[in-house]
Formats: sequence, C-alpha cells, structure tokens
Amino acid sequence: MGAFPQTPYFTGLNEPVGREVALTGLEVHGTIPPEVRGSFYRAVPDPAYPPKFADDHTLSGDGMVSRLSFGADGSVDFAMKFVETARHKAEKELGRARFGKYRNPWTDDPDVAGVDRTVANTTPVWHAGRLLMAKEDGRPYRVDPLTLETIGSYDFGGLLKSETMTAHVRIDAETGELFFYGYEADGQASTKIAYCVVGADGALKSEQWFDAPYCAMMHDFTISQNYALFPIYPTTADIDRLKAGGEHWHHQPELESWLGVMPRYGDVSEIKWFKGPKGVHSYHMMNAWEDSEGLLHFDACLNSTNAFAFIREPSGIFLQPREIKGALTRWTVDPRGPAGEVKESEIGPPGDFPVIPAAKQGRPYDFGWMLTMNPDLKGPPLAAGPVGVDFNLLVRLDGMQSAAPQVSQALPLPPLAGYNEPVHVPSATPGHAGWLIMIVDQQVGDNQFHHEAWILDGDAIAAGPVARIVIPTRLRPQVHGWWVPQAQLDAATTP
Repeated sequence: MGAFPQTPYFTGLNEPVGREVALTGLEVHGTIPPEVRGSFYRAVPDPAYPPKFADDHTLSGDGMVSRLSFGADGSVDFAMKFVETARHKAEKELGRARFGKYRNPWTDDPDVAGVDRTVANTTPVWHAGRLLMAKEDGRPYRVDPLTLETIGSYDFGGLLKSETMTAHVRIDAETGELFFYGYEADGQASTKIAYCVVGADGALKSEQWFDAPYCAMMHDFTISQNYALFPIYPTTADIDRLKAGGEHWHHQPELESWLGVMPRYGDVSEIKWFKGPKGVHSYHMMNAWEDSEGLLHFDACLNSTNAFAFIREPSGIFLQPREIKGALTRWTVDPRGPAGEVKESEIGPPGDFPVIPAAKQGRPYDFGWMLTMNPDLKGPPLAAGPVGVDFNLLVRLDGMQSAAPQVSQALPLPPLAGYNEPVHVPSATPGHAGWLIMIVDQQVGDNQFHHEAWILDGDAIAAGPVARIVIPTRLRPQVHGWWVPQAQLDAATTP
C-alpha cells in the first residue's frame, strides 16, 4: 500500500488514524450541565490510503464522522466511522488511492472517471431530523445519527439540481428554514452559484442560479433577517490549469473581493455586488445583521491572503503564518442603495472559528466567541491542521453591535496544546450565555497526544472547564462540528 508522505500534513497530530472506534463510559472530571444532553458530531478528514501525490494535504482526507453522546444519567460515549462515500468504496475495492489531486478529476485513475469524488469531510449538518456530512465540492451524504452508518448521497429527493452544496449552511432559528448555496454548481471552474432555501420540514423550496464575478472558493456565507450575503474572495479556479494537471486553487492578490447581497426570499436578478479590498480572504463568518437604520453588517474573520500554504505556494506566495495579517472585520453596506464599495472596520483579533448562539443567527447580537493565538505563549504551539499550527486561545467578545467590540474574557492553553472549533449549547436559564463544547488536543510526548472534550460556561470561559471528558483514542484535528439536543434525536426517524 505504500507509506504516507512524511510532510506536516501527514505527521504529528495530522498523522492518519484510519480506525473506526466505539467507546462507552468515558472518564468524566467535573459536572456536566443538565442542558448538555444530546450529541456533539464532528467531521474529520482522515485518509484511508496514502495519496497518489506526495504534495497532497489534510483536506483531501476521507470523511470520518464522530459522535460524542451525553446521556441523561451523566454517561458519555464516543463513536467514529468513515463516511462510505462512492470514492471511499472505490478505493477500498483496490486497497489504494485512485483519486488524484484535490478537486482535480483529470489527475484520477481513468477507471474511476464519473465516480462521485467528494469525501464528505467538512461539516455534519443537522436539519429536519437528518444528519448530512457535507463538503463543498459535491452533494452531502446522509448518515444515521445514532449508528453513524452511511445512508447515501443526498439530493433532497431528487430536487437539487446543483452538483454541489456548501458545508456552511445557515439556519434561521425563528423560521426553522435552512439556507445554502453551491458554487461551481454545474462543473469544475464554473462561475455558476445555486442559492437554495429549505423549509423547516426539510423540503427544498427554492433553487435559483446566478453568476459570480469570477470562479472563487466560497467556503462560507451568511444570512440576515432580510438578506442573503455571498462573499467572493480571489482564490480562483481555472479549467485549463485543471486539465493540465494543476492545482484547483490559486490565490490572485491583484483581484478585488466582492460581497453579493440580495433579498433572501427575492430573485437572484436583484443581487447587488459591493466591491471589497484586493487580495483578501476569509474562511468563516461570525454573523450578518441589520441595524436600526437599515444598514447591513457582515462580520468575518478576514486575512490579508489565503491562510492555506497549499493554496498560496502554487500561486507564488511564500509566507510564514505569522506574516499573514488578519482581524475579525466588519463590512458595512446599505442594501437599499446602489452598489458601491464596502465600508471596512476591524472589530476583533485575528483568528477563526467564530461561534454565536444559534438563536442570534442573522439577528443583531451582543456577544460571540472565537479562537486565536496567544501572543504571550511561553513555548511552542501545537503543530496541527491545514494551516500548520492550532489555535491556543479562546476569547469572548462583547458589545458586538458597537463600533468597537471588546475581548472581555480569554482562556489560554499551555504550549503544545490546541483547541478545535467549539459548538454552542443553549442554556435553560434566561440571560445565561449557554455552554461551549470543544475537543482539546495536548502533545504529551514524541508523537503522543492526549485528547479531552471540555465543557465551558459561556459567561465564564476564563474560569476553565466545568467538565472534562477523556477520550482514550488517537484523534485527528476536526474541521467543523454540530450540536444536536437529545429531544431532537429522539424525535428523528431514520428510514
């Protein structure tokens, strides 16, 4: 079968695990809050076989879905399984990699032409009683939320025409509707974007297509109460480069960014394109919201370039992570007037993985949390993930509706430790911010790691975890996660 390349993408914490597990009765330290009853799902890229090309990277890994389940009796169990995608099955047939470069089918073995290439490894999406493992290069795969068995590729009962669906959906807590989009909707390097609305019952209600200013990596988007917002950053695809065996993505710092804004129940012909600065990039948005004057605010973790070296370097951009400038950044536009330029202001630290309560999605909000780097760390950070180092500082920001939100609390980690993205669990106590759950990784020796799930009080993150759950198996860094309350799992039915 060969060996995995000895590059940072496949060594240390990034070393492939390739093992499905089922563990019961995990060791718990502290007290699990009564609201934490349900399941925390995680999406993890984990390649089952060494890649065809030595310069492959973390995000090509096969989708692995894990479930950390919290019982009514205070017990905690953990399970992890591969998503049985068509690609994973095809490679299992021969016991080796058959698909080539990231999102480039022209580098695959000829005999897998036409096989669905997605690895479904980015986000476990929960809506209308269904668990979908999503990655933006294809349609999602439906997974049984209890057994983690793969049910199959999901296209909303044959109604979805787009070939792709984002891993970053947005759900309106008041209406229960799910909003999503698919870019490169009709094929590689296409400018076509499909904008979709799904009812609270899980039925696809609307699918409209429009053209982006250019083919861009659109990893995330947002909604407000009245609008859908589509950010375009200059990480671009080119069909001739792909056919020549090149990389799917290059970053083009000379190109402007754009923010497309349309009424969220409107027609795509109403979209307005507001111009942003050149060369910037963001993977994740915190929120979008409208103020009392009708102005629209778009809060994103913005960087001066693409954060991923495997995208920058083929583009001729060679930077160390510390050389990339970033900040939680607000773009403000007037959606009622003519399209112009965004008004930009920095409102928070550099970092990523922003989290807010689901009830505040698309609404004015007062606080949120995000991950960043501790400038006072006395020792090395944890080498991990697609960027190369893990975040080691969790912060809470307050005053989000003001022009200058403040970091009100922070929880640093020691050297050689890192946070994975938190999920939020609502509190039953009025006025309480709720709870955060996340996996914390700690290197404890040469290629030895300790993994725990931490539960934090959202109003008192600086106090540290109220509960720690030891996970006694090797884990790889996750991409994204999702919290599902036990009541919703109990109400769900799986065919």
